[in-house]
Parts: sequence; C-alpha cells; structure tokens
Amino acid sequence: MKKREALSIGEIIRRAIEQTGKSDEFDRQQACFLWSEIVGPAINRQTTRRWIDRDTLHVTIASAALKNELLFLAPALVDRINSAVGRPVITQIIIH
Repeated sequence: MKKREALSIGEIIRRAIEQTGKSDEFDRQQACFLWSEIVGPAINRQTTRRWIDRDTLHVTIASAALKNELLFLAPALVDRINSAVGRPVITQIIIH
C-alpha cells in the first residue's frame, strides 16, 4: 500500500466542494458569513439580515445613522471581505 501525505480536514472539504462544482456558491456564502467578523460585534448587532445575490452582498441595518456611515465604508468593506475569502467574490455591498 502506498503512503500518502496527510491532508487537513479543511483541504478535504475544499476538494469535495470543488468536485461538486459548487466552489463559487461556497465562496459567496462564506463572504456573507464573514460580514460579522469584518464589521465587528457592535455593527453586527444592528444587522438584521444579510444575503448574497450574484456578486452583491445585501445588508439590512436597523440604525439609519449607521446605515449612512456604512454607505461610505462599503468599498473598503468589499475589499476586506474579498481579502478574507481569498479571491474576488463580491463587487458591491448594498445597505438597506
């Protein structure tokens, strides 16, 4: 029997996702999930809903003042989320 190098669980899961052809969808969902880690707990508490539609992350914010501030930060947030995912997944964030 031939010995093979051990793979991490993460690498095994990544390969399985690639084999099913769902890696793009997985990366989009990962970008949506990373919102809370990127913006932090204070902003995440004001987030009532988030979803991905094609290459756009939609985020619903409860506070009007925070919503206005996030509109200015959206391009930087796109860059941070894409960097965390490891590749360009989203092109814009729409704040509702």
